[in-house]
Amino acid sequence: MLCVAAHRHPTVQDPVALVEIDLTAELMIAAAAAPEERLSPDRIDEVLDVDGDDDGGNGADGDDGAHPAPPCAGPGGRGPCLA
Repeated sequence: MLCVAAHRHPTVQDPVALVEIDLTAELMIAAAAAPEERLSPDRIDEVLDVDGDDDGGNGADGDDGAHPAPPCAGPGGRGPCLA
């Protein structure tokens, strides 16, 4: 008897992985274009379009710790842009 592994359909995609790849690419482009050896934490936040507050999101300042989805995150804050 011959055992053959099941094949995945070629159009199956992991939307979370695609977003992570896109964000990593943005960081790599910014790092390559930067004159300094390393990107500062503020520059990383700027490239990733996130708020750099390090309060931990404990709610003490009215922040519940939830971060807005990146501008091309798709439905539910996950996945690639659908537009």
